[in-house]
Amino acid sequence: AWAMGSLHGATRFGMEGEIGGLGGGRRADLVLLDDSYKPVNTWYGGELVVEDRRITPVLDQALSQRYRYPEAAYHTVKLPKAIKLTPDLPTEKVVAHTIRTELPGITLGHERITLEPANDWQTHFDRHGLCFVTVVERHGKSAGNVAHGLLSNFALKRGAVASSVGHDSHNIIVAGVNEADMQVALRALEEKQGGVCVVHDGKVTAMVDLPIAGLLSDKRVTEVAEEMKVLKREWEAAGCSIPYMGFNLIPLSVIPEIRITDKGLVLVPEMEIVPAFEAA
Repeated sequence: AWAMGSLHGATRFGMEGEIGGLGGGRRADLVLLDDSYKPVNTWYGGELVVEDRRITPVLDQALSQRYRYPEAAYHTVKLPKAIKLTPDLPTEKVVAHTIRTELPGITLGHERITLEPANDWQTHFDRHGLCFVTVVERHGKSAGNVAHGLLSNFALKRGAVASSVGHDSHNIIVAGVNEADMQVALRALEEKQGGVCVVHDGKVTAMVDLPIAGLLSDKRVTEVAEEMKVLKREWEAAGCSIPYMGFNLIPLSVIPEIRITDKGLVLVPEMEIVPAFEAA
């Protein structure tokens, strides 16, 4: 197991002369474990950075000086001024191609639901257990492509949730029960230049900032951990039936059965794009 986690990997990538084992000329990247296999000390490049399971002043100083990526990495969320995040309410009977979420959120089901004419979207949501889902192109490359869809079984009961980590194109994905809260979520991600957030009654109740390419935080892990605690609490309070990492996979158009990208709804096995609604 130790070899698999060290020497084998280094050898596979032709780096065994630098890392992966103890020896002259190799980096002294070492972890000392106790008899129960718990890490005790860590050396990084020969520097003692963790001693008796506590970070040393050397590591504390390094972590206190945030690495600055090229400036362009902090400006990757580029959105038009006006974006409509919800589809028009059908005026006639239609069949909706909906995305059914299931735990743990990796595969998604394709559910066709017949929608009778209604006075508002909430009627459809209550009757069929639906909410909106929208993907917005955020790299400034496609003139703000936007695709609308419906989630089934996501169980969102209030507000909106959003993320700039929508794999693999890393566009923004927003789910919500009303346009206003979805707009607040979208603009919050624009302001922070990336992140994951929860919105309720027009207010951001939780936000994990991801300003580096809209994917990474530049804060210390302890700060991120506290933000994550709040996010998980608010995510559950909103009713979301799958965790946020599963939510990030909804635009990943290589996993069955149905996904949504900024191009529209994608039937993965058929490799086809279909409209959100078809005549019944």
